[in-house]
Order: sequence, then structure tokens, then C-alpha cells
Amino acid sequence: MKKTDNGTWEWLRGYTRDHGASPQDLEIFDEVSSRRQFFGQVGKGGAALALLGFGAGTEAALQGLFGRGMIPAAWANTGADITDEQARHMIADAGKEGLIVYNERPMNAETPPHLLADAVTPAKRHFIRNNDMISDRAMRKDPQGWKLEIEGEVHNTVSFSLDDLKGMRTVSYRVPIECGGNGRARFDPSPRGNQWKYGAIGNAEWTGVPLAELLKAAGLKDTAVYTAHYGEEPILGDRPRFSRGIPIEKAMEPHTLVAFQMNGHDIPAAHGYPVRLVVPGWVGSCSHKWLNKVVVRDREHDGRGMTGYSYRMPRYPVRPGDRPPEEDMVVATSWVVKSLITGPAEDSEFKVGETIKVTGHAWAGENDVKEMWVSTDFGLNWNKAKLGSPHNKYSWQQWETDLKFDGKGYYEIWARAVDDEGNTQPIIEGWNPRGYLGHKVHRVPVVIQA
Repeated sequence: MKKTDNGTWEWLRGYTRDHGASPQDLEIFDEVSSRRQFFGQVGKGGAALALLGFGAGTEAALQGLFGRGMIPAAWANTGADITDEQARHMIADAGKEGLIVYNERPMNAETPPHLLADAVTPAKRHFIRNNDMISDRAMRKDPQGWKLEIEGEVHNTVSFSLDDLKGMRTVSYRVPIECGGNGRARFDPSPRGNQWKYGAIGNAEWTGVPLAELLKAAGLKDTAVYTAHYGEEPILGDRPRFSRGIPIEKAMEPHTLVAFQMNGHDIPAAHGYPVRLVVPGWVGSCSHKWLNKVVVRDREHDGRGMTGYSYRMPRYPVRPGDRPPEEDMVVATSWVVKSLITGPAEDSEFKVGETIKVTGHAWAGENDVKEMWVSTDFGLNWNKAKLGSPHNKYSWQQWETDLKFDGKGYYEIWARAVDDEGNTQPIIEGWNPRGYLGHKVHRVPVVIQA
């Protein structure tokens, strides 16, 4: 590795190894330390540890950081700082701005909550979650030769071109797509994987054809139980293609779309051009990008992303840090009630007595949000906020309230949604090995000045 003015990356790698890093951790270290901007930043001055920003916490940080698959905030990049060519293409194609980037290859990035205030999330603010690379077709924006095939437990194998889809009855819905790991950073202990905070969600408007119409054209057999989804994306490494699926009942739900537009335009490369699935209310991995095949199966699908611990939850509550047997894990499906504070931003400062407009969104998977509550005394007391109606089923609901603080000091604004079945967000939530479906109350710190 390249030397710096204050030591070598070999030393830092050895320190990490000697403090308990696994071979997988070291692979992550090698990946991030090989980036050109890393060396450029180190060369600008200061020791490597000062660059990392760990200070007195260096030992603890190095012991735990890489095992959680997290790139430090000091290494996060946006825009011109990204060196991977395909990642740069994705950022430019969708006009991305303000995202927190965790990985470039594959690309994974979230949006800070204060940039998600729009009722309809613009492409530039929509998070990116990729399991592999994006398709060459998406990079070229070339729809020629694309087709969607439907086969398996159907009476007729059928295929549809992009023109076929655009010539059918189309619908548009505002639908949140949310990474199943959104909120992972708030679990304790923190599970492995990208340390998503709150912003791995977006509520764009998707236009396309209901998947049910295409399945009807193929003719479902009585043996049809589940779908399996496949896309054109190139695979990273020596592993099977990523493939999730959904029960036939969800596939036939009218809001489940084969979409070809995002917010009235062609879908950006990062989000699945030319066609993707949109499975509303369920974990984002179900909404396969760069879609080109749906296989109808006579059993629950067992593709990559549906076995072991991948996108799966324990059948029963587990002790934090425990890893139940694989046979006790079940596939993660719908999201649970959740809310987001979009304003004010974290660490905003206000004056005593100043009116503070608090805004946000709430959603509830297969349910509807019924009430929205806000606390300013760390959950001791809650006041109801004004809650709007969803634009359509599954769309998030906007909420707002006004606050004033009578004294100076440090405060937190907490948000808590309640759905139509009485479910609410927890202050402390149960743990699971991969940190899926995190939905505890969103807390935003503010400072009140005299």
C-alpha cells in the first residue's frame, strides 16, 4: 500500500487485524483504503488517525467499525469525490445531491431527513440501495431489445416490450420504497451491514402497469404460490443472482407495479431503467430494479436475498446480539408503522419563545397512519400533531405542529406515529441479527438560546 507522511496503511491494517478484525473486515478495509481520495486526503496533512476523526476512541472504533460494514463519516463522499466510474454515472444521471454515501461498489447512499421534506421525493433526493452493479442498458439508456418475460406456473409464457407496456392501461401512484435495513444504525448492538440511519426511503411517483395485469395475461395456474424476480444487473463476485419474490396475493394487489417512469420521467439508471418492480409497503428489496423476468413458483421463493439471514427476521424475540438458528428465521415482508422528522434539521438553534415549525412524514406498511404525536421532554408527555391524508393507499402522510420552548438548553424533538390497528413506534425496539425493520421514534436534537 502507498505510504503516507505519518506511517503506512500497512500499520493501520495491522492494528485493525490485531484488535480482532475478521478476514471479511480486512477485505472491507482493503477496499476503502485503496481509494484515490483516501490517499489524497491523507497526503494533505495530519496522521491517518486524525483523518479518521477517532481521537481517543481509536481503539474501540477500529475494533468495531469494519465488522459492521460501515465507512466512517469522514470517508463518506458525494459528487466529485466519488471515484468509481459507474457510481459517478449514477450520481450525475439522477442529479443527486446531499446524499451520505456508504459504498460506491455497489452504490449505497441515503438522504439526510431534513432534505426529504417534499411530498413527492425528487430523484435527486431518493436514496440508492444496490446489491450488485447497474445494468449496461441502464448506463446507455438504451431500451432496444429489452423485454419482460413471465414464465413458470402459468398457462402461457409471455413477454412484453417497453412499447407493449406503454400501450397498456397505466396508473401512477406515490409509493414509499424503503430499504429493509433503514434504521439499522439505531440498533444496540449494531448489526453488520450499511449503517443506515433514517434516510434510506423515498416517496416518488411511479407510473406503470399493475403486475396483476401481466400475470392475468399469462394465466396463473392453481399451483401458483409465489413470484421470483430477476434483473439485468451484473453480479459482483462469485455468487448467484440477487432474486427476491412475493406471495401471489401481494403480486395481484393493484398497487404492485411494473413501473417505467419515476416522477413523470424515464427511471434514472440508479433506480432501475428501463423497468422496475414497485412493491408498496414492503421492504425495498422486493422492488427489483432493471427487471427482465418474473418466474411464478409453486412454493416460497428461495433466491439470494430470501435464505439464511438475508432479509429475514426471527420468529420470536431474541436477546440483543443473539443469532437464532436459520430455521427460526422468516422472510421480511411489510414495513411497520414509522415516522420521520424532516424539519428542523438536527442541532438547529432557536431562541427562547420562538415558534418552531416541525414537519415530517408517517407511513405504516399495509396499514394506515391514524395519529401523530410529538414529545419535547424525552417521551414523558406527548402532544398530537396535525396529520394529513395519504395521496393514495401506501403513500406517506405529511404531518406538522408548532413548538415553543420557554427556557434555554438542550432539547430533543421526538416523533411517534400510531396506525389504524393501534400499533405505535417503540422508544426501545427488539433486536434482530441484520437490523431489519427498524422503526423506533425519530429523535432530533435542538439547542435553545436565551
